[in-house]
Amino acid sequence: MSTLILRNVNVDFPIYGARRNLRKVLFSNTVGGVLKRDLKRQDRVTITALRDVSLELHDGDRLGLVGTNGAGKSTLLKVMAGIYQPVSGEVLADGKITPLFDTLPGLDGEDTGYENIITAGLLLGLTRDEIENKMSYIEEMSELGEFLSLPVRTYSAGMTARLGFAVATALDPGILLMDEGIGAGDARFAEKVARRLNEFVQRSRILVLASHSDQLIRNFCNKAALMKAGQVLAVGPVEDILAVYHASLNAPAT
Repeated sequence: MSTLILRNVNVDFPIYGARRNLRKVLFSNTVGGVLKRDLKRQDRVTITALRDVSLELHDGDRLGLVGTNGAGKSTLLKVMAGIYQPVSGEVLADGKITPLFDTLPGLDGEDTGYENIITAGLLLGLTRDEIENKMSYIEEMSELGEFLSLPVRTYSAGMTARLGFAVATALDPGILLMDEGIGAGDARFAEKVARRLNEFVQRSRILVLASHSDQLIRNFCNKAALMKAGQVLAVGPVEDILAVYHASLNAPAT
């Protein structure tokens, strides 16, 4: 039995040197949420990235996070993963957290494919024995053959993506957190990727997926949450939430 519960979670990021860099902060694609000036520190503003977020997920829940850039989707995933700590509220997780924001963490171009598999596996929480037990799957899934013995710097972008996908989907996910799904290169490989990715997601107890793709949300999720400016505005059936989201995008500015 897995559960993931967030209660009144708030996340703030202080930005220093704001008087000098405010324009850069305002127009940065990496920053969303609400800006607040610190009256005591004129050179600092605070970005409230998440505001009073409460969610409760249990076995079988497949939650899609929808919203525009800066809505707080990626920040929420990172709070669930324990990468960001809330300034208030709490996150309660019962089950193994499997965050897939980078399918090949610790990539070193000078190391071989095999060496990168070991490094990535260790960073993703596997033991060496577990990595060895999954090696045949990774070899077969990646279709890289003898290239696995060569430095990754000799790989094309598509080959690197294949390696990352093979490592990621060899995991045994519990509470699976994904940002925009997982890409894996060329069109010929796409059918195999879709099949394996679906199998991978189905093995998870809980899924939280942040995506701008309606189709990905429909394919993998049984509920959705609409986010805006760091808040969860609504949670409900996928089609209902997508309809509300698109209606808000098309609404005239006020």
